[in-house]
Amino acid sequence: MKIYTGRGDEGMTDLRNMDRVSKASPRIEAYGTVDEVNALVGVVRPTGYDDVDDQLRSIQNHLHVVQADFANPNPEEDDPQVTEEHVDELESWMDDYDEELDPLERFILPSGSEPGAKLHQARAVCRRAERRAVTFASEEAGVNDAAIVYLNRLSDCLFTLARVINKREGVPEESPTY
Repeated sequence: MKIYTGRGDEGMTDLRNMDRVSKASPRIEAYGTVDEVNALVGVVRPTGYDDVDDQLRSIQNHLHVVQADFANPNPEEDDPQVTEEHVDELESWMDDYDEELDPLERFILPSGSEPGAKLHQARAVCRRAERRAVTFASEEAGVNDAAIVYLNRLSDCLFTLARVINKREGVPEESPTY
């Protein structure tokens, strides 16, 4: 199979159902930004911590489901879709890591060790993906709300993972000065 087809040369792309849409459509912006998050998560792996790496691998697979979900305007029952269970899994991981972390009492600067800082960057792009998804959902009917909730929770999870990595690396958190 060739990587290039030339079908997108004029600014159009195919959805899962083979409808053609502009590459500038809110739907494409949403799942394209999710792809950016996925690539950033991939840049972080391996972190050197097996538990975090296993979860990041799962997150990357979840993000593929989000993209498939957003790319499909008419999902059928057996098509990939984000569910509440995906969100629950993120929450469970964060609850477990909260026991390892000091309570968060103020804002922190997105920095730290190399993997910690990269996770902060992934978190920021995830917030953008969520904003794009909200825009997409406001313009088209039938968008899976669970996918938007997943992106919201994922940004929290990436923030938590950044804090965990930085703590394990012995890098203190810094607060902004005002």
